[in-house]
Order: sequence, then C-alpha cells, then structure tokens
Amino acid sequence: MCVSPRRSVADTLETRQRILDRSLAIASAEGLEGLTIGRLADELGMSKAGLLGHFGTKEGLQLAVVDEAAAVFAREVPQRVKQLPSGLPRLKAVCEAWVSYLEREVLPGGCFFTAATTEFDGRSGRVREALAGMNALWRRDLRIHARRAISDGDLPADTDVEQLIYEIIGIMLALNHFLQLEHDSSAPVRARKALDRLFSAR
Repeated sequence: MCVSPRRSVADTLETRQRILDRSLAIASAEGLEGLTIGRLADELGMSKAGLLGHFGTKEGLQLAVVDEAAAVFAREVPQRVKQLPSGLPRLKAVCEAWVSYLEREVLPGGCFFTAATTEFDGRSGRVREALAGMNALWRRDLRIHARRAISDGDLPADTDVEQLIYEIIGIMLALNHFLQLEHDSSAPVRARKALDRLFSAR
C-alpha cells in the first residue's frame, strides 16, 4: 500500500509538533538543558535517531523550542489585542494579556523566556543569541506603542520610554517569580495594580 507524499509530510510535521510541545513544557519548568534526547525519546515512544532526525542536534532542538515559545507567546499576548489601535490602548491591553498569560499558566513552568534567559544569559552561542534577539524584538514592539502613545498625547511628551519599558518588564518578572516560586495567587492582582500605578503616574 502506498502512502501519499502529502500524508507523509503531514505525519512528519505532526511528529515534529508533538516533540516541540513536549520539549517546551519541559523547558519552561526545567530549562533548555533539561531537554535530553534520551528522555524525550522515551516519553514520546520514539528512537533517539528518529527524534534527532527532526532537528539534527540538541542545539537545533533548543533553537526550535525557542521559536516555538515565541510563537506561543505571540499567539497568547500581542495577537490577542492586535485589533486595538497602536499606542496607549494597545500598550495597556498587551500588558493585561501578558499578565493573563502568566496567570493562566499557559506553560507549566511559567514564562519560558524568563527561565531560559536566566539559564543562558552568562553564556555565548546561538541559543543565547536567539533569546536575546527575541527579547529585543519584544522591547521594540513595546517601544513602538509607547512612542505612539506620546505622539497621540496619551503619555506626556517627556516620558522616558526606556524607563517605562524597564518597569513594565520588571513587573512581569516579579509576577512570574511570585507565581512560580511563592505560589502567590494574589500576584496577578498586585501586578495589575503596579501597572495601573505606572500608567497613571504619567
């Protein structure tokens, strides 16, 4: 019996996605170094060679997981509010979506990028570069909305955009910490209060 090329490609993509889903769940809780080919192969019922065939190397798998984490974050945060106009409405909505993303524990270990950045920030190599690139792109998006808010008159003309972004990210890092380490169910409320105070002070 022949297998159609389309079915074969679909099966390959489905298997790759299954590997990435499990890898991202592990990495969010245990870090990218927690991904071992043997463990994944055992959990997914695959051979090590079959699993490596999708990514080439462990580093290739790690880089694919970074991309998958970015896709999940994009779907859960900026894409949820993309219908809103750029500027302060979008900036506030993005922050609320970000809080919700962490509050709903979309990933079992909380914010993947917080965990992975802590793991790789003192290293060199392609994984660190990929993480730094993703973080830079996200700060750029936040910066665009903040500057639009200034040009619209929704934020004061003398607003320090870099300081604003620094404080927003600081609030989200604190939220992830209190949710994951302290299991503090009041953390999202505190994060929202901090964001309200941050925007109302300007």
